[in-house]
Order: sequence, then C-alpha cells, then structure tokens
Amino acid sequence: MNVVPLVDVMLVLLVIFIVTAPLLTNAVKIDLPKASSQVNITKPEHIEFGIREDGSLFWSGEAVTLDELPARFAQEAQKQPQPEVHIRADRHVQYEKVAQVMAAAAKAGLVRIGFVSDPTE
Repeated sequence: MNVVPLVDVMLVLLVIFIVTAPLLTNAVKIDLPKASSQVNITKPEHIEFGIREDGSLFWSGEAVTLDELPARFAQEAQKQPQPEVHIRADRHVQYEKVAQVMAAAAKAGLVRIGFVSDPTE
C-alpha cells in the first residue's frame, strides 16, 4: 500500500488549518481601566494542639484534658471557615493518644487536621 499520497494530503490539510485558525478568532478590542491593588492574604485560623510524651494535652499552650476536647472541637467546628488543627506530638508519645485526639476532632466535624514535624534530621 502506498502511503505517500496520504501523507501529502494530510500535510496540505495541516497547512490549511494553520493558516485559517487565526482568522476564526473574533476578538473585540477593549481598553480596560487601570487599577492597582494589594493582594489580601488572609490565613485561616488554626489550633496548635500539643501532646507531650507523658500524654498531657495542650490547646494553643493551655493545658486541657481529654474530656474537654469534644466540647472545644465542636465549638471550633461551628466557625466559618473552619480552623485547621495542627497536631504537634512528641516522637515518643503513644499513638493511642494521637488517635484519640484525631477521633475527637473528626467526630466534632473538623476536616482539616494535620501533623507538624521538625524538618531537621
């Protein structure tokens, strides 16, 4: 089967499309007004939650108990936009404590939960 005529036809069609494509765009020239503005960067509120090796819990530096968490998380979940929960856990803390905190936050309706770690080795 001879493919050379097919390639010739395809190249001709390609050239036709390249030439006619810019003609199909209908652009209206508009002189838009100029304005300067500053970008308003608002960072969402976040909760710094700390867990020490002995299992003690801290809400933005304030000591709390595990029983207080559902009420506090529920109060924070009502805010719009919802705050982020940043969990800072000691490397030797039992995973059970971290899981309990995460479960309390999730039950209250908080969806933005993250871990904070030290990037140094």
